[in-house]
Order: sequence, then C-alpha cells, then structure tokens
Amino acid sequence: MSQKSNALKQRNEKYNNYINTVTPMTSIPKALWHSFWIGGLTCLIGQGIGDIIKLIAPSMATDMVANITSMILVSVAILFTGLGFYDVIARQGGAGSFLPITGFANAMASASMEFKTEGLIFGTSTKLFTIVGPVVVNGIVWSTVAGLINLWILGMY
Repeated sequence: MSQKSNALKQRNEKYNNYINTVTPMTSIPKALWHSFWIGGLTCLIGQGIGDIIKLIAPSMATDMVANITSMILVSVAILFTGLGFYDVIARQGGAGSFLPITGFANAMASASMEFKTEGLIFGTSTKLFTIVGPVVVNGIVWSTVAGLINLWILGMY
C-alpha cells in the first residue's frame, strides 16, 4: 500500500511541476490595469458614438440614442469576433472586454460561429440561444425578485 501511494504521490508531484512550468505567470496588477483601460476605452467609445448621434440628431430622445449606440457596439463586437480581432482584445483586456455589452455580443457570435458547419438553423441559430437563453431567464427572474423586494419590503412602487 505504501509503495503504491508513494508512486502516486511522485506522479502527482511531477504533474504539478509540469503544470507550473507550462502555465503562464500573470501579474495581477497588470491584468487589472488592462481590464480597467480596455473596459474604460470601450465605454469611452460608446459615449463618443452616443455624442455623435446626438450631434447628428439633436431632437432624438436620449433612450433612442442609447439604443442605437448599443446596437452599434454590438454590431462592431460581432464583426470583430468574426474577423478574429475580438480575441486579441480579450486576451489583453480580460474582464474589461467581457463585462460591457460587447462581451455578450462576442459570446453569442463565438457560440454561433463554432457550430456553423451544422447549418444555419441547427448550428448557427440554435447556438445563439444557448448563450441568450440563460441570460434572458436570469435577467427576468432576478429583476422580478428585485421588483418584489422593492414592492414588499421597501413599500415602493
């Protein structure tokens, strides 16, 4: 028994040493900085798009400007995903590239691109909903919970 556990222990140590040598070392401050500036740049670009839309159509409602800005950001993120640029941005930006709305668009586009060989309906279209479904369900459930808490506990409506 002892010989077998000793061999197992040696194997695990070799494996852990191998993992430590092939795993890239990351600097937490550097990763946080990249997330901060990539996410901030994404938001800055979104604000710029909204400001340009407001300059072009000053009478447009603020909600409509926000909707058009979101649509543009999503479209650009999907285009960048298809062209392979978004992966480069994501490798550098980490969470800063995934938390804005562009990260959601990238996740949808990546999932659908992965299964494009299965066809338009059973591949591309179906895989879009594997990402969207849980997000929409969670959004509805938790916004309902928040609304009920707001109504019942805080007495606001």
